[in-house]
Amino acid sequence: MRFDTVIIGGGLAGLVCGIRLAQSGQRCAIVSRGQSALSFSSGSLDLLSHLPDGQPIDTFDGAIAHLQQHHACHPYARLGADQVRHYAQQAQTLLADCGLALQGDVDTPHQRVTPLGTFRTAWLSPLEVPVKTETHQHTGVVGISGFLDFQPQLAAGALRKRGIDAHAEEIDLPLLDRLRDNPSEFRAVNIARLLDAPEHYNALYEALLPLSQHYAMLYLPACFGLTDNSVFTRLNQQLACPLRLLPTLPPSVPGMRMQQLLQQAFIRSGGNWMPGDEVLRADIAAQRVTQVWTRKHEDIPLRARNVVLASGSFFSNGLVAGRDGVRETVFDLDVLQSAQRQEWYRDDVFDSQPWQQFGVQTDAQLHGLRRGNAVNNLYVIGSVLGGFDAIAQGCGGGVCVVTALHAAQQISAQGGEQ
Repeated sequence: MRFDTVIIGGGLAGLVCGIRLAQSGQRCAIVSRGQSALSFSSGSLDLLSHLPDGQPIDTFDGAIAHLQQHHACHPYARLGADQVRHYAQQAQTLLADCGLALQGDVDTPHQRVTPLGTFRTAWLSPLEVPVKTETHQHTGVVGISGFLDFQPQLAAGALRKRGIDAHAEEIDLPLLDRLRDNPSEFRAVNIARLLDAPEHYNALYEALLPLSQHYAMLYLPACFGLTDNSVFTRLNQQLACPLRLLPTLPPSVPGMRMQQLLQQAFIRSGGNWMPGDEVLRADIAAQRVTQVWTRKHEDIPLRARNVVLASGSFFSNGLVAGRDGVRETVFDLDVLQSAQRQEWYRDDVFDSQPWQQFGVQTDAQLHGLRRGNAVNNLYVIGSVLGGFDAIAQGCGGGVCVVTALHAAQQISAQGGEQ
């Protein structure tokens, strides 16, 4: 099978790259092994909040300049501040066009409220996620009876430490009794499949109405809105106070909604979605990928002018750690890593761990390196890249979309070139 571009990985980076390429007229395929890390995310995206030494960034341009001077392997250091900002702004438009209603902007990061009642810097967040600037003094943190993936007492206690008059409450929804019988089924996604149904709206509204008359704002676990935010919008129109939603333990409803909307946008744009498949190996000749082989298609290789590796990090098995080191699993690309195993980690589990910055090495154009040489039609994007700590530096979502759009731009600019 022939394509203009084959993308390996159907998470945030792979989907954003695929959407942009399909929109530009490319015949594009995404090979996706299964549920991506996006489904387990909060639905918020971060761009950059801290430098590698742990210091909060002062200005965005200054932070990128620091990375270029002291951390040249960071993906942002390769692109520079102007390009990172340009692609981030493009991403905001692309995500909105895909039906994702998000708050935030490149130059105005916000502090979102987490399910633990803390604040975390974010670049973009779903409209239903509460942010620090709109916190109200008298806030009800509402749990659902029997639902263990969100602890309102814990969140309310943490918010009180931050000066917010927050109190834990609980609602009982008998319509969820069939889920309560099996604790493994009583999860946010399964609850959402019931609460999203129009016939169950009144039960949810009537449970929340008395609380909304007592508090200035309500926080509820994100247990509805798998496909859209219509229930959230309707509740905010009818309740006596504003309602906001906090993502639960993964898989999270906002993350799954983002995954589904991006996937649908890719297919609508003409992309070929290959779910439940896995790239097993690839042929490389003259520093070019000539074909890739997948588990489902066995004797029929996928051939493309360009290949994009968006396979994810350790969580998605894009990287695998063995006794002798860390390897990239499809092309055996060069991996940025510490030579000695004892240098992979620090004793304090709360420290930024060195292994979190392990990942594929590339040239300045994000071509993957193999034995020190660039594979000229292979681009590497997203969390499989090395040189950054997505969590400690607060840049995971940003690296995914920025590198995805950079690769798409370079591929589209090739036109008819081979």
